[in-house]
Amino acid sequence: MIILKNLTLRRGAKVLLDTASVSLNPGEKVGLVGRNGAGKSSLFALLNGTLHEDGGDFSLPPQWRMAQVAQDMPETRESATDFVIAGDTRLAEAQAEVAAAEASDDGERMAHAYMALHDAGAHDAQSRAQALILGLGFQVRELNQPVNSFSGGWRMRLQLARALMCPSDLLLLDEPTNHLDLDALVWLEAWLKKYPGTMLVISHDREFLDAVTSVTLHIENGQLTRYGGNYSTFEDMRAEQMALQQAAFARQQDKIAHLQSFIDRFKAKASKAKQAQSRVKALERMERLAPVLTSADFSFEFREPLSLPNPMLTLDDASFGYPPADGASEPTVIVRHVSKSVFAGQRIGILGANGQGKSTLVKTIARTLPLIAGTMTEGKGLDIGYFAQQELDVLRPGDTPLQHMIRLARDTIANGGAGQFSSREQDLRNVLGTFNFSGDMVKQAVGTMSGGEKARLVLCMLVWQRPNLLLLDEPTNHLDLATREALAMALNEFEGTVMLVSHDRALLRSVCDEFWLVSKGGVAPFDGDLEDYQRYLLDEARKAREEAKLAA
Repeated sequence: MIILKNLTLRRGAKVLLDTASVSLNPGEKVGLVGRNGAGKSSLFALLNGTLHEDGGDFSLPPQWRMAQVAQDMPETRESATDFVIAGDTRLAEAQAEVAAAEASDDGERMAHAYMALHDAGAHDAQSRAQALILGLGFQVRELNQPVNSFSGGWRMRLQLARALMCPSDLLLLDEPTNHLDLDALVWLEAWLKKYPGTMLVISHDREFLDAVTSVTLHIENGQLTRYGGNYSTFEDMRAEQMALQQAAFARQQDKIAHLQSFIDRFKAKASKAKQAQSRVKALERMERLAPVLTSADFSFEFREPLSLPNPMLTLDDASFGYPPADGASEPTVIVRHVSKSVFAGQRIGILGANGQGKSTLVKTIARTLPLIAGTMTEGKGLDIGYFAQQELDVLRPGDTPLQHMIRLARDTIANGGAGQFSSREQDLRNVLGTFNFSGDMVKQAVGTMSGGEKARLVLCMLVWQRPNLLLLDEPTNHLDLATREALAMALNEFEGTVMLVSHDRALLRSVCDEFWLVSKGGVAPFDGDLEDYQRYLLDEARKAREEAKLAA
């Protein structure tokens, strides 16, 4: 059992937990929620020994083995499979003991060492590691590629696989879904549901939390409150509590006003002095209830498009992929023979297992990649707003939000948008203010900002451009729950067309009314709902694992 009793935890001068108490039972799956900066990651640091309590008591069973996703970017020529196998600390210890026993030439010690090696699962370590790697979206051909041949997001997936490979009694997961596609996310949920140990997870994906947690731990104002149930249950219970608290606060304020009025009226009258004094004491004894203080809800909206061409664009026998690489004569084609039209007002969710070409399709429509074959005809007045997965990487770390907006305005005006947009600094500041960039924040270097703040800046720039076709490729990766809900509302009210790639099922459900499936080199309508799609993804993942076994 994990026990925190009257615990105080500080980070520098800031008090994150103030005499907080909570108990977590073995085997519980706990979602840790709270505003950014409330202390969620610091609580993880307490659990893994990086931070120590400043007061009170904290206990964790000493025999528990802990697993956590390393946050560093691995730089190694080791193969993906070997890198993940190395995450099995029990196996590594058994292998080290075998080596030591063989060097000692002690027959009895060697016998025990080989038995421990078998018990540690040496016989199936490779297949276990590869099942994790494939489940998280890698291809069979990538199993033996060196770790440093992968991009940063894929290396973080390998770190996640390595943590899952480690035998553990306590698993700590801090935003594990950030680098995952929907197929990998569905697989991870299925894996975590079977995990037998105690798990704490920090996530801004409400459907993920609902699927894998049965307890919610809320951090607010230095206190920990435990709720039985997943995130949706927590939201309902908290809303009810807040309503009750606000009602009780209002009743108390009425009572205080009544007592104070009596005191003010009669404190100078000798005949009423005793009664007035008793009411003063009653006020002093009263335990004051706090008002419900909630941060202002974040919201924004996309401005009405200046035009709505219909169709927005038409694809005729189009093929998508990448131009010839250095030394190659032929392009790499991923999706072929697509003939479709995109109409004004459509809300299209683009589905497909990892590597099938979702992002390639979107990048080509966004004019970031050239069309490989066929034709793509754009409607007159088409104005695309594109949120790319790597959009945060193209922000300039040394520039401020205001500098980003000024540069965007100048580029837009230089390209003929002078009559549509204002480049006045105060107007740009006002736009930034609607995305919670106010005061000194407009002049803060972007490189010092959190991922969520950077994502809000990208959204702000997107809104300012006033597009009529929105292409969104994983826009929620760094957004908190409040901003995700604000984005869903803004997209629902947007009068233009939306094409969305996302692993956030709550966003897909609330925004999209039709789906395209990118699969096996083509694009086709997907007639089912997201539950049908999840079953399809799990079937595809199972087939990939079977292929890997046959190839081994």
